[in-house]
Amino acid sequence: MAKQVLVTAALPYANGSIHLGHVLEAVQTDVYARARKLAGEDCVFMWAADTHGTPIELRARREGITPEALIERAWHEHRRDYTDFDIGFDIFHTTHSEETRRHAEAIFTTMEAKGDITSRPVQQLYCPHDQMFLPDRFVKGVCPKCKSADQYGDSCEVCGSTYSPVELGDPHCSICGTVPELRSSEHLFVPLARHEAFLREWLAAPDAGGKTELQPSVRNYVMEWVEGGLRDWDISRDPPYFGFGIPGHPGKFFYVWFDAPVGYIGATEKYCRENRRDFDAYWRDPDRTQTELVHVIGKDIVYFHCLFWPAMLHAGGYTTPSRVHVHGWLTVGGEKMSKTRGTFVLARTYLDHLPADYLRYYFASKLGTTQEDIDLNLEDFVLRCNADLVKKAANLASRSCKFVTSRLGGTLAALPDDAASIVAAAQARLLEARGHYLAFDSARAVRCAMQVGEDFNLYLTEQAPWKLGPDQVERARAVCSAGVYASQVIAAILAPVLPAWAAKVERMLKLPQRLDFATGGAPLPAGHGIGDYETLAEPIDPAKVAAIIEASKESTPMSTTDTTAADAAPTYEVEPLQAETTIDDFAKIDLRVARVLTCAKVDGADKLLQLTLDVGPLGTRNVFSGIAKSYAPEQLVGKHVVLFANLKPRKMRFGMSEGMILASGASDDAVTVLELDGRSRPGERVS
Repeated sequence: MAKQVLVTAALPYANGSIHLGHVLEAVQTDVYARARKLAGEDCVFMWAADTHGTPIELRARREGITPEALIERAWHEHRRDYTDFDIGFDIFHTTHSEETRRHAEAIFTTMEAKGDITSRPVQQLYCPHDQMFLPDRFVKGVCPKCKSADQYGDSCEVCGSTYSPVELGDPHCSICGTVPELRSSEHLFVPLARHEAFLREWLAAPDAGGKTELQPSVRNYVMEWVEGGLRDWDISRDPPYFGFGIPGHPGKFFYVWFDAPVGYIGATEKYCRENRRDFDAYWRDPDRTQTELVHVIGKDIVYFHCLFWPAMLHAGGYTTPSRVHVHGWLTVGGEKMSKTRGTFVLARTYLDHLPADYLRYYFASKLGTTQEDIDLNLEDFVLRCNADLVKKAANLASRSCKFVTSRLGGTLAALPDDAASIVAAAQARLLEARGHYLAFDSARAVRCAMQVGEDFNLYLTEQAPWKLGPDQVERARAVCSAGVYASQVIAAILAPVLPAWAAKVERMLKLPQRLDFATGGAPLPAGHGIGDYETLAEPIDPAKVAAIIEASKESTPMSTTDTTAADAAPTYEVEPLQAETTIDDFAKIDLRVARVLTCAKVDGADKLLQLTLDVGPLGTRNVFSGIAKSYAPEQLVGKHVVLFANLKPRKMRFGMSEGMILASGASDDAVTVLELDGRSRPGERVS
């Protein structure tokens, strides 16, 4: 019997508004959950707001309201923004709930009874100005491991290390800037070393009998912590603190990272109660015989979800995660989001100017199986959405459906024999896309849809039904019916990403059932009547993107006509070579093994080939290379080449080129690509 599936995204914190970084994770989770539902599985997307901690306490105090009022306001705002981004959660609950309280207390008391809770006095940083012990995120200083400045008190964003706030160099209170002093307080701990045997089993790779799905790089990353010795985990906090009190320990509160993930459990209980589902089948299934539990998180919270959380669940007798999928951070224009530059964009600001579909599609087209950061390149965003959604997918539906309804009475014909090969390819791509979605590779899935669009747009252009005479009406009907069919398949492939698009196509085509991976490839019968065309996508006006940036700027913006040295530099940019070159200059170059997945000639460019490269943990890269006079595309597919991986992307009129493959030659028709042994693994560094 198939397992029921429980999918979660990381819980958004109630201390601020939703920004595009939050939307990225929400879209990835939503696309995955929708794909599993469209594959016919019993899947529930379980979610909640993260509401506890000192930041909530302090912000409520500054605003002169109660913490409860603050989190209630944030809950409504977050739910509205996510709903308007078409995030299809089945429940959006709150961690400040009786359900979460009961399960957090149950896990704690069970662990305490087993001897999994210890106590001891700890030295903490105390701010004499604010008269409070400083939570980890309210103290900043120099990372004790890599010496990076301006790092939080619990983990370093540069090297990923975790540590105690007292280990920071040059610490200061992030609220007022005061240098804190050390004071002692009794705290409760979970000695994680007691759970090492279980964690090693839970983290084991498949070839070692492991049953938990983790990306290999994530597994290796977490195992470094295990091999380095598991540290005791401090799970208590002192007042002032907004959260749940710890039973049996007056004046102590659960650290937010203890009770926040329990919000997944609390939300499930509420959902089950309201939908008459069996809660125990979801969370009281320690052997995971009935439920598959999938978490989607950012790479900054791996430690909590891959060590603390499974240890808590196992000790408490709850279901442990079956899969943890980790994505990278969102950058804008290759840099961290910035309020000064206007690239720290709130979800609501974006929605005030553009529909959600464009950003959902763009994120899906960039998200893959790795933890590499995802860049929102605003020029590429406009170009890609206009090229893919407007010129390929929407244009195909428009030209096909409008011709059928305006010239051919609105009825379809059987698909023509000369389209049989591209029809079969479309059906294969629909099945292929399903697999990509379930592997968290939405980038490859949406590429399947665009390949269908390319095939059928070319077919319609070549057959030109609008040029056929009155005696060839049925031929015109058959050709356009192929275009209508392709629009149906494209909508089925894109349904997890663009549910509103799929719903429009279902109405337009008067489909008898909802589009999914099983029904999307079945042609409509001859004589089936379709309805009027509904606009699926319109070109993005770059002025609207500029308005988003302008509305997001915190300070007076620079003139958009200003030109900096960087703006004037070549699009492909590395640091310019000096008169003398040292070994340090070469050290800046990141060369990686890449396997050529696809290769094709570029229309309108005699010298260019377009390559899709598998770079292992770095995902896939799209690269244009001027080697078409030396290589036929089929000569390179499957080859292992060397990629200049940290070359600045170059915007070309054919698309974005994301690197360069190494080759040499005296002329365009005498180029040799540097090939590597087939045993080289994609993503490995080349020295």
